[in-house]
Amino acid sequence: MKTRGLFLFLIIMFLAAAGLAAAAAGADSSASRKSWTPDDILLAESASQWAVSPDGQWAVWVKSRMDKKKNGQAAELFLANLAAGGSVPLTRSLENCSAPAWSPDGRRIAFLAKRPAEKEGEADADEARESGPQLWLLGLPGGEPAPLTESARDIGRFQWLDDDTLVFSAKESPSLFEREQKKRKDGTVVVDDDAHEPPVRLFKLAVKDKKVTLLTGNSDVILQWHVSPDGRRAAAVHRQTLTYDWDQKVPPRSYLHDLVSGETQELFAGERIVPAAFKWAADGSGFYVVAPRSSHPVFLQAYVVLLHFYDLKTGSLFPVELGTDNGLWGEPEITPDGFVALLPAGVRLVPARYVKSGPVWKRTDLTGDHVGGIFDIALDRAGKTAVYVHSTASRPEQWFRARLDGARLRNGVRITDLNSGFKDKMIARTEIVRWTGALDEEVEGVLYYPHGYEEGRRYPLFVAPHGGPLAADLDAWDESYFYPQQLLCQRGAFVLKPNYHGSSNYGLPFAESISGGSRYYDLPVEDIEKGVEALISRGLVDPERIGAFGWSNGSILSIALCLANPDRYKVLGAGAGDVEWVSDWANVDFGHAFDTYYFGKSPLEDPDHYVRLSPFFKMDRIKAPTIIFFGTEDRNVPTGQGWSHYRALFHLDRVPVKFLLFPGEPHGLRKYAHQRRKVDEEMAWFDRYFFKTEKETNEALLSGSPLDRALRLKEAVRSGGRYGVVFKPQAGGSAGAAAAAETLIPETVKRGRLEIGRFEVTRAQFAAFDPEYAVPPGTENHPANGVPFEKAEAYAEWLSELTGQAWRLPTEAEAAKLAGGGGGDENTLDRWAGYALNPDDARRLEPKIKELGGPAALLKEVGSFKGSGGEGEEIVYDLGGNVAEWAVARDGSGEALGGSADRPADPKAGSISPAPECVGLRLVKE
Repeated sequence: MKTRGLFLFLIIMFLAAAGLAAAAAGADSSASRKSWTPDDILLAESASQWAVSPDGQWAVWVKSRMDKKKNGQAAELFLANLAAGGSVPLTRSLENCSAPAWSPDGRRIAFLAKRPAEKEGEADADEARESGPQLWLLGLPGGEPAPLTESARDIGRFQWLDDDTLVFSAKESPSLFEREQKKRKDGTVVVDDDAHEPPVRLFKLAVKDKKVTLLTGNSDVILQWHVSPDGRRAAAVHRQTLTYDWDQKVPPRSYLHDLVSGETQELFAGERIVPAAFKWAADGSGFYVVAPRSSHPVFLQAYVVLLHFYDLKTGSLFPVELGTDNGLWGEPEITPDGFVALLPAGVRLVPARYVKSGPVWKRTDLTGDHVGGIFDIALDRAGKTAVYVHSTASRPEQWFRARLDGARLRNGVRITDLNSGFKDKMIARTEIVRWTGALDEEVEGVLYYPHGYEEGRRYPLFVAPHGGPLAADLDAWDESYFYPQQLLCQRGAFVLKPNYHGSSNYGLPFAESISGGSRYYDLPVEDIEKGVEALISRGLVDPERIGAFGWSNGSILSIALCLANPDRYKVLGAGAGDVEWVSDWANVDFGHAFDTYYFGKSPLEDPDHYVRLSPFFKMDRIKAPTIIFFGTEDRNVPTGQGWSHYRALFHLDRVPVKFLLFPGEPHGLRKYAHQRRKVDEEMAWFDRYFFKTEKETNEALLSGSPLDRALRLKEAVRSGGRYGVVFKPQAGGSAGAAAAAETLIPETVKRGRLEIGRFEVTRAQFAAFDPEYAVPPGTENHPANGVPFEKAEAYAEWLSELTGQAWRLPTEAEAAKLAGGGGGDENTLDRWAGYALNPDDARRLEPKIKELGGPAALLKEVGSFKGSGGEGEEIVYDLGGNVAEWAVARDGSGEALGGSADRPADPKAGSISPAPECVGLRLVKE
């Protein structure tokens, strides 16, 4: 054989592959710029909890994203230079940093973070893993974060009292009862055990010596609180019972604590005020109270958020007229002369400035940069420097700095560069759509267009109702594992996110409209159905291709849509949605309050009403293939609801159904792996049953394995495309393989009393014996394969005659002693798969091997892998892989022994015979 010609051929092939890969990098990058992956959404960065320094020159903020390695959320502090631009990280080694706050002099930042677990084996490693957030301090400029507290309890909220003192809330230290229970490793939970619930109190912390002083001696649980600017008083709301969320019978109480004298004064006695937050006025004359308002005499389930002001001098509480029936969004941002607030207005928020003049506040809506898309804002102490987030449903969010001049934002400058890769993605166009819904009232929603939309064509539609129901979809960037719109839009579908009756942001009557009976289902379903009809009538949507999906109340309504119009909805994604309301009433943390409010009565009063409302008893109507998702620790929609939903559809056996449980997860999935699985499974379900574009998957094919890369390269070459894959030459005896090709006579080495072939007989060597044996160009040094036993024996006889030496096939005993000498580093199917295969996975890969070109495509040049040989012995190659080798059994028949490229190395897989294309020979010389 002419090895120089072969060498040049291989060089040409290698360069061609390299060129293929290089071209692939350019061509593929262009294509991938327009494609979204689940990780683009799940690993996206977000910025929040901005705090502007007292002098308005700096801002500290929290950058959050999902961490694949930690399998959970990661959050660290960044410091932004508001004058020069740019941000630098402040914390790297701490976990889940949050709530940064500047000291009054602007020289230090306090924040909450979880102490990192110590190295494995250290005494406090377990305690560190169990501990929650603690207080930390960071001096500026420079410096490392230092812990301020190392409490056995989590730190709740905190606030600077002065430059050297902090106030924080936390549970009281463990009682003897609690300590003894822990000592016994007794994890028993007594439900509603108010007697043993640790009180949450206020404490004072001296920064210099870390001395902690108790400020309040309450026996209940302080929830929200805020300290006056002079540090003397704190307004606080106290929970009275653990059952309040469930039945709302005993509401929290509010108090004004004198932190100097220790006196306590009850606030709002006899009034239905349940504060969600307090904010003291800048001059300390009183404080603002953020509180929900509902027309229901007991339950606070559907409401608008109002703002009140408590005047310290007169001891009176009066409402702050906001100039809108939609209430307040979030908390007000305090200014020296009043506050700035965000006001709900359907899918958008209106930023407004309020200036206090005596007992009234004058409202002026903000003007200037970006005011049409502001969804959060923070100010400095003087109320002159503002940082705010701006986005739309089709524009990813970024934060900006501007000067607040009266009610005008001036000179807005972007100060973040979040998710820079998004600018290379195709982003769905969005439209705010309106239609006449239930009760002949206008309903609003956000419509996402298919990528590459062409006017005049009809497209599939997915309806994606939001959770809540007291929530709203905004004209703001909102991609998540709950609702990954971009993944559906790039599949060629519209996505409609409707703000149905019962949503927030449209006033109290709209929010309360679905309470008190069957309207919880009736009005939203009618709203959504009419929205779908409106899109069909506009010529946008194909009426035969409509699906629904959602999470929580979005799942509840998606299920209801599939019941109300089963012929319309062709697929259903149901994440944490109720189907049976009787058990929901008792098993949800807020069950009685929610169900009795929205349904008008409890199941004890009218069980038939709950049965009529429950989709569980109507599952025979469902025609949509359904995929269901639940966390096993969900207390908002108990996991049993998922089981009921699944078992009903499984039992009826009329539609495909799949149920996924995420261990340890509450209502929202916290682990990256679970979020990714949810998105992957849901998209695969839609591809299979809705888009009809399901790609065949093989669960035994490991992404990135040699087999996977070979398949993708083959597909790229076949389709004329490009793919950036270069196969590197294997380390081993390739030089020896070239030497084997120098001669037609197999090279041998001593093994005990035998001389055996160093290599398997090559195709070039075998073709010299059999001129009809086909050798594809470039494979001359591959092992001869597809050789029948009789031909192998004939080859040995021919070689014996040619050389005058006695060549033969090894006996079964000789071959068994030699087989597997490579120690597992051989060309077996394990190597191609990228992991140790079991027999079942080996069989699952058979179609992929066929797709690659059959078992022969797995063969490599002889000597390409590490050989075997003991001390003082010469190396022999491919004893445990490449081709199985013929041996002579006791009865004279042939038996193929040893590993092969198409079989696992696991001895348990011995029942799998090598394919004929992976059987060859190695000779023994007498």
